[in-house]
Parts: sequence; C-alpha cells; structure tokens
Amino acid sequence: LAIERTNALSLPCLELTANPALDPVSFDSAQMYRNEKEVGSTILKFLSSQGNTSGLKREDIHFTSKLASNSSYESARRSIKQSVQQCGLGYIDLFLLHSPYGGKAARLASWKAVEDAIADGEVKTGGVSNYGVKHLQELLASKPRVPPAVNQIEVHPFNTRTEITSFCAEHDIIVEAYAPLVRALRMKHGVIVSLSNKYSCTPAQLLVRWSLQHGYVPLPKSATKSRIAKNGSVSGFEIDSADMKQMDALDEYLVTDWDPVDAD
Repeated sequence: LAIERTNALSLPCLELTANPALDPVSFDSAQMYRNEKEVGSTILKFLSSQGNTSGLKREDIHFTSKLASNSSYESARRSIKQSVQQCGLGYIDLFLLHSPYGGKAARLASWKAVEDAIADGEVKTGGVSNYGVKHLQELLASKPRVPPAVNQIEVHPFNTRTEITSFCAEHDIIVEAYAPLVRALRMKHGVIVSLSNKYSCTPAQLLVRWSLQHGYVPLPKSATKSRIAKNGSVSGFEIDSADMKQMDALDEYLVTDWDPVDAD
C-alpha cells in the first residue's frame, strides 16, 4: 500500500523504524540521531544476505534522513553530501530539514541545498519536519523549484495539530506522523482502552489505524519483532466515523518530544 500525491512521491502507508532483517518497509534516520552509517550498513548487509528471501534490492528500500541544523547554503549542501556518503546507499530517498530553527534566511538557503541535491541525484525527494503553518507558507511563498513533499510532525489523537495537517492537505504535502503511539503515555486512557476492546485490537493498533484513516504516514517505533508485526497489522478493521471523532476530541496538545512549530 502507498499514499500517492501529485508531486509523484510514493511512500509506504506504514513506516516502521526497525531492523531491516525484521520485515523491511522504510527507515527513518537523521544526522541528529548519529545513526546514518549504522542504518545504511545494516540495510546493505541485509540486502546481500541469505535472509533477504524476497530478493529485495536497494530501490525497494525507502531511506529517510534529516539535516541537523539550518545554516548557509554551502554548509547545508556539504552536510547533505556527507549524509549520502555516511549511509553508503548511493542516494537518500527522502531528505528533510529537521526543524525550522535558524531563521528565515537559513531555512530558505537550506531548502535550496535540498533542491540542488535532488537535481544532482543525491536525494530523490525533499521535505521538512516540525514545520508550522507559517514556515510552510514562507517556503511556498519563496516559489521553490521543488515544493516540500512531506512535513514530518508529532501527530496523534492527543495532539491533532489540525491547523498544520489541514494546511498540508490543502497544499498536497504528506504528513508523516512521528510518535503516533504517544510514546505509550496514553495507552491506558479510558477511550483508548474502550475502543481497543470494541475493535478487538491493541491500543497501539488503534492509534496506528487512527493515523492511517486521517491519511497520514505513521512512524511507530519498536525494536521488538512481535510488536513491529502487531503494530503493522491494522488492515482487518476500520474505526467508524463516530469513534474517529471521539478520538479526535482527545486533543490536549500533548507534546512528547520537542515542539519547534512556532519557532521564529
């Protein structure tokens, strides 16, 4: 399954940040995580191993990385090249500006570096992360050669970010939802428990399903093979509209990590 947009980007509808030996789908990395080399080498090792029983090739893998900080064009361009070299995969499928920090000039200069990396074949698709509406408006108003295809933000029923997600939908920007499981902070919430029982699923599956039904690309994280499989097994049920509205109403602007969406 994939989410298609007119910008020609196709993303797996469910991304699992995990070991590629455990049913590869898509891999989310970042300069800030300091794991580009490890993730890339593990992917390559898996692709050439006997464990790759499906005969997957590099082009079957979707690898994401992110710019640690916005700065000058030259610095950002050099940093992207280093990421491509670090991961060892030949190119990066999706490269994001990790945050809007740094100010307008740095944001726009860094985006130009992403555009040139795409033109040079180092990056397939460009996007942003933790961008609020004003940052997206700023970027689109600059009339970029390549518009952002993705905005990766924290989104779940306890932080719905309706203003941002609606803007993204209006401008054909895919929302990648990180922390879709609310970092397990609300698994025992009464509504979540009740609806999980109703749909005979786990709270995590319910949260993933909510994200998918909103058209987002959820990024559930787990290092446990059984949980990875279970979190991804959400095609057997659909949350009805009344229950979706009940989950939407849980919004309390719960931020489980950082929150740069209002940065200057």
